[in-house]
Amino acid sequence: MRIIADFHIHSKYSRATSKNMDLPHISQWAKYKGIDLIGTGDFTHPLWLGQIKQELTEDGSGFLKLKESTIEEPIPGMGAGLRFILTGEISSIYTQGGKVRKVHTLIFVPNLRTAAKINNRLTGIGNLYSDGRPILGLSAKDLAKLILDINPDSLIIPAHVWTPWFSIFGSNSGFDSIEECYGDLSKYIYSIETGLSSDPEMNWRLSPLDQITLISNSDAHSPANLGREANVFEIEKDKFTYNEIADIIKTKDPKRFLYTLEFYPEEGKYHYDGHRNCHIVANPFETKYENNLCPKCNKKLTIGVMNRVEKLADRKPGYTSENFPGSKHFVPLLEIIAASHSLGVNSQRAIDEYLALVGRYGGEFPILLDMDDNQLEKSLPLKIVDGIRRVRTGNINIEPGYDGVYGKVKVFDAKIVSSTKQTSLF
Repeated sequence: MRIIADFHIHSKYSRATSKNMDLPHISQWAKYKGIDLIGTGDFTHPLWLGQIKQELTEDGSGFLKLKESTIEEPIPGMGAGLRFILTGEISSIYTQGGKVRKVHTLIFVPNLRTAAKINNRLTGIGNLYSDGRPILGLSAKDLAKLILDINPDSLIIPAHVWTPWFSIFGSNSGFDSIEECYGDLSKYIYSIETGLSSDPEMNWRLSPLDQITLISNSDAHSPANLGREANVFEIEKDKFTYNEIADIIKTKDPKRFLYTLEFYPEEGKYHYDGHRNCHIVANPFETKYENNLCPKCNKKLTIGVMNRVEKLADRKPGYTSENFPGSKHFVPLLEIIAASHSLGVNSQRAIDEYLALVGRYGGEFPILLDMDDNQLEKSLPLKIVDGIRRVRTGNINIEPGYDGVYGKVKVFDAKIVSSTKQTSLF
């Protein structure tokens, strides 16, 4: 059976996160999207872990599910089989090699007991109440060792690895390789998260990552952003367990890991180089500024993901292999609906139409992934059908993001996206 999983999200206890990032809203929006497996996020926060224990129950598979008393009426056409996997993100800020390093790490654990043990150990290192994504003066390597010593079945996954700030390959505070960061523990790093500003195709250009499983997640700070990136697996029903997910990630099995669902990376907020305050944005393949200085204020530009990938890559753009899980790029359905009416995504009309459609057809992903042209024409308004077709073929326009500014998608401005490649939704 097909499983769509989004492992990296945040709770209401993380900074700059919606107050609606609680378990009822997360569950509801996961069903709207058509997500089968969702990360809890933030299990290191004591109050959030308390809510997880109160509202979820372990089901014996390494996953959790909503307790009967908290399950709302299912949406017509949608299953009630949503499962949660215990995940969290930790920020490490430390000095190594004479340089300040800032690395975010995504952690998967198989049970509540392990989560509680990790929290107990980390309590003596930092203030876990300060943020759902706590900041620790612990190196990424030492954090990995601490987690794996508690439970070797845990997974250590460097998060949004190309983000200029707070990532293993980041231009401002990262490393040039996994080995430089993790040393002799590198053999336990089976996977990395590509982040919104890069996609698998960009990462394929680095041969050292050939044995690394590339996952994609939403890093959602609000319920509507769940599933803006996700992972698609093929798993037998009786093998839908934590151990199966861990094995897929460790083995990079293309028969079980089918593809990732991707933002167009131009839409990410660090794709190009730039300086937000001066409105300077630069495609590194076309424009280079001396010493990477802003031409207006002479301060350092933020070096974006495309530039950083180009610096570390040992293959040309367009490299591919049948051994890699594929990827499909898409624009969220709510954005397509809003664009079809020339409205913002927060407009009530767009939201109402979105909820009506996902309720009628079993979720957003069944519409975007499964409906062919004939089904779309029979089921949806023609303007929305046109928008979905444009997204599927990459026949859209994106003003690339830079220095913390998200890219701007124009679905109905016909200009085919073509920065480094792009794989259309179909």
